[in-house]
Amino acid sequence: MRILAAAKGVLLDVGYANVSTRGIAEAAGVPLSQIHYHFGTKQNLMLAVLEMENERRLARQAAMYGAEKPLWEQWLQACDFFDDDLESGYVRVLMEMTAAGWSNPEIAEAVSPKVQGWFELLAEVAQRAVKRFGSLSPFTPEELAALAGLPFLGAEAVILLGLDESKIAGRPALRKIGELLRMLEEPPEPGRPR
Repeated sequence: MRILAAAKGVLLDVGYANVSTRGIAEAAGVPLSQIHYHFGTKQNLMLAVLEMENERRLARQAAMYGAEKPLWEQWLQACDFFDDDLESGYVRVLMEMTAAGWSNPEIAEAVSPKVQGWFELLAEVAQRAVKRFGSLSPFTPEELAALAGLPFLGAEAVILLGLDESKIAGRPALRKIGELLRMLEEPPEPGRPR
């Protein structure tokens, strides 16, 4: 666990391209041989960091979506989690490994199921919404999952580039989707403005 925490810290400091197992060993206070013994390569170590970070957050999200709350409240909670994930460094880990996967098929093969897991979870949420509200035509649950998940990925990318709300209103826009969902789930009474 200490090695994984150190690896995450080094990744956040210098980025995947500049990470070295020697630097991680120094940060963790362990011999370099321990890193090579447990993980083999920098790539395997960084993928283990992503696995640890992703597993924890995906489980948290699944528990939240499994709760009996209106969809709009769940969306707003997901926005709170998004803020937490940015602050914790998880988003940076995910995006660093995603970017590494663009030029390394092995990394892409390892990262893709992590990203796909989020969309599978959202498809399950959409399937439950279909049972609750009836048809969500013309969209399939998988298409709704894409519509729900892709804005978060896009917001993550532009925020990591340093384009905050004063340049691209990603976070506020995501939160307003929750307001739209609330209007769909709890329409105002006739003659009563919202």
